[in-house]
Amino acid sequence: MDTIWRPDLLETSGPKYKAVMEAIRARIASNHLKNGEKLPPVRDLAWKLGITPGTVARAYTLLTDDGTLRAEVGRGTFVATPDPKTPLWTDIPLEVDSATHNSEYQPYQVNLFSPHLPSVGQATLIRALLGEVAADPPSGMMHYPTRSGAAPAREAAKAWLSSAPLGSFSTDDIVLAHGGQNAIMLIFQALLRGRRPAVLVEDLAYPGFRRAAELLRADVIPVAMDEHGVLPDALEAAIKAHDAQVFCTSPEVHNPTCGFTPEVRRAELVEVIRRHDLSILEDDCYRLGAAQAPSYRMLAPERSWYISSISKSVTPALRLGIAVAPKGQAAVLRRTAEYSFFGLATPMTDLAAKLLVHPELAPMMQRARDEIGAYVHCAVNVLGSYDLEWRSDVPFLWLRLPEGWRAGAFVQAAEAQGVRIRAAEEYACRDARAPHAVRFAVNAGVGIESYERALVRMRDLLDNPPESIGV
Repeated sequence: MDTIWRPDLLETSGPKYKAVMEAIRARIASNHLKNGEKLPPVRDLAWKLGITPGTVARAYTLLTDDGTLRAEVGRGTFVATPDPKTPLWTDIPLEVDSATHNSEYQPYQVNLFSPHLPSVGQATLIRALLGEVAADPPSGMMHYPTRSGAAPAREAAKAWLSSAPLGSFSTDDIVLAHGGQNAIMLIFQALLRGRRPAVLVEDLAYPGFRRAAELLRADVIPVAMDEHGVLPDALEAAIKAHDAQVFCTSPEVHNPTCGFTPEVRRAELVEVIRRHDLSILEDDCYRLGAAQAPSYRMLAPERSWYISSISKSVTPALRLGIAVAPKGQAAVLRRTAEYSFFGLATPMTDLAAKLLVHPELAPMMQRARDEIGAYVHCAVNVLGSYDLEWRSDVPFLWLRLPEGWRAGAFVQAAEAQGVRIRAAEEYACRDARAPHAVRFAVNAGVGIESYERALVRMRDLLDNPPESIGV
């Protein structure tokens, strides 16, 4: 059998693990490998082919999952006897990961509440890596999570954050969370003191800041802003008027307005914050492209807490968030996480350690950004004659409504036309005034034709407000 394993079977432009899979399938079809025959051990075959054992292991795992091979603990991997039963899953092509997330799907009802990532191979990659973790879990399966066991995942997270201008930081500064929202809650739990602490947020801000603060019985104080972000004078006034402890902000991609806070404004805000000894919580979960300015952790490393996640760039299904603590303050955040849930599940950290540094991930993320950009430009082509804020690498757009429309009425009218969007008031504090504007997201889970038709229906509403609405 050894003569059928030659390095030239890998002479293909595709991934090597797929070449190994196709070679095994071809040899089974040609009867060079017979039912029940044992395949070479992973390391032996890797040596013969001149590739890494992980590549062979991935091929074996995928073929085992689709029923081509069978693995027996302690004995090896064998050609499976044909089984009429349907396998749990098959090696689906990268461009079509599941029937429920298919860009060819063309519904009338289109949900633009939250961004929906395009399917560009993430599910196939994640399933393959989950197979590797299940076959040989590096952290084991019979003990509680440990800090040392999660060290490879933190190393991978640090590498994944290499594009963020965070300044100097180490893996010891990183705490992994169950998504970005959980990271916000952990930081609030670590920081907030007193019976009624105050959390400062941008006048229009990500609702998760407010929800996390309210769960901890903190007051949420909105701070006035302009197109560049929070106003330094308004921030100072809010700090003086309240027992403010944390300033929450999304400077790279302001949610919901698509805005950006330039470095000069950030430096002015840092000066105010240092004068009053506040902490800064920076949410960077929505940034898909390159950062345009230094993070607050670079500008004020002694007081800035940074949050990122893979929800907007890879998948929201895994609920993987990353928090980077200020210098010397990671211990309190670690304790908060450990006291809350002991740490992420070991299969999750094992998966993160593989996924965040996988060579296929960066090209996938670039393809996702390109496709998001196509949807954004589709929206601009349809609605560009109105007061629209957008960026090609941001998966939502901000629309200021023309005179004659109120946000609540427009949201209701759009929903009656099969389009669900968010009113500006959802991003404002409870008693604050909100502009007549709406945010709508890129939903790349439906085809771009369906997305465009939904936007055309929105444009028709904008062009023809009903007589019943109030000005």
